Amino acid sequence: MPQNYVPILTPDIAMEYFINCNSSTLAPYTAPLDELRAAHLYRRLGFSASVQTINAAVGQTADNLVDNLVDQALAVPPIPAPAWADWTDANYPEDDDLARQLRRAQLEEFSITYGNQLLDNNLRDRMSFFWSNHFVTELDVYNCNQFLYYYINCLQRNALGNFKTFVSEVGLTSAMLYYLDGVRNRGNNPNENYARELYELFTLGEGNGYTEEDIIETSKSLSGYTERGEEGCTQVTFNPEDFNTENKTILGQTGNWGYDDTIDILFNERPNEIAWFICKKLYEFLIHPDSTDDDGGIAPQIIDGLAQTFIANNFEIAPVLRQLFKSQHFFDDTAIGVIIKSPFDLYMGLIKETGFTYDDSTVINVIDASRLIGQELFDPFDVAGWQRDREWINTNFIIGRWLTAEVFLERFYQADQEQFRAFGIAAAGPTGATESDPAVVTRAIVDKLTPKGLLTDADYDRAITVFREPYEDTGTYETNSWNMGLEDAHAQVYLLLRHISREPEFQLK
Repeated sequence: MPQNYVPILTPDIAMEYFINCNSSTLAPYTAPLDELRAAHLYRRLGFSASVQTINAAVGQTADNLVDNLVDQALAVPPIPAPAWADWTDANYPEDDDLARQLRRAQLEEFSITYGNQLLDNNLRDRMSFFWSNHFVTELDVYNCNQFLYYYINCLQRNALGNFKTFVSEVGLTSAMLYYLDGVRNRGNNPNENYARELYELFTLGEGNGYTEEDIIETSKSLSGYTERGEEGCTQVTFNPEDFNTENKTILGQTGNWGYDDTIDILFNERPNEIAWFICKKLYEFLIHPDSTDDDGGIAPQIIDGLAQTFIANNFEIAPVLRQLFKSQHFFDDTAIGVIIKSPFDLYMGLIKETGFTYDDSTVINVIDASRLIGQELFDPFDVAGWQRDREWINTNFIIGRWLTAEVFLERFYQADQEQFRAFGIAAAGPTGATESDPAVVTRAIVDKLTPKGLLTDADYDRAITVFREPYEDTGTYETNSWNMGLEDAHAQVYLLLRHISREPEFQLK
């Protein structure tokens, strides 16, 4: 383990804390990927990957593999419009109970669909999920499945696209217009809510390059998107009668500005601030939660380099991700295993890494379990979003993570015990089926499910003891007659996975 790895024990919970001492640069990482770095790439670029996918990546160059994965992400189509995508309240039963039941069924259907997209689409939906925590809306505020569909559609279409286009489009989704009061922003009575968050949370960062007067003037330029039709859940459109036609001075520019003008002015007048703010968020999400420190670390220089790439490519997101994922900085030892898994990372990573069979009910269970430990799909905590990393770990949440992970493992085991044997054999490599040393198989399984293995030899010894238990008193190990083909080998893998799921290292990616 790296020297900067410092376990910290609170009275209730063992946590891992990492100081960001990554000194590598954005220069390309040119060595063929080893297993450690291939797994690291898939854990950060998506919700991890199977043993087979990781093995296929070993030996490839970051340049080729990252380009292929980014190109795949750019080519993935968004979720097709469901039959109810354009429904208004008039399409639902008049009976309130029946209408609520139908809305719940639609939401569950769409939640499952998006959950499967998160599992299937690596970078595209890793990023659409990231942007849902940047351009935050809360379903329980606007409470309309149709608005939710078009909001997620916007996130998926723009996840790796042009950030300026993204900002423009997401601000006109009905979900956002309702959530941040755009539908109440009338020219004669401007509502400042969206203008404030446009600068503070979405593009510039709090207090960075704008004034209170800019917010007031911007709210006037964004007015007029107030037309909601006669039926509830009707898409919001522009009503010129509610637009403020006065001259407005925004970021030093004066004119009778409207919505599109405001976006143009913002990106023309504050490109450096936008690029830094967004690249900092990407860095903290994909590399390390601590992007700045008091010791003159290199992270600000990395963000500078990414920001320059962002601006040079006219705010296209994909070139920034290509540069980051191909860099020595990304693959540095000190960047691996230093982010605490979100709830969705925890469960989806387990599914992807083991390759266990799952179905739509599993996806719903992931969504429900994630909600229980602090990450509710389509409903971030507030407009600032989930704060991530160390916020995922407290006394209640860690116990919840342990117990729910065990529930998932129990369900997988009851559904198909043999898939545990198959995972153990695959994890142990080409000789996994015939390997006679349980310690070798134990270490291989542990190393597949943790970013850098366990911290100490004593930790491995405890894991080996758990794995050996079903055959401990049979003499099987002493006669070298043990292997993964034995009757209870699947139970050994199951017991080991339950043990690993409570290890601090399993909470990291």
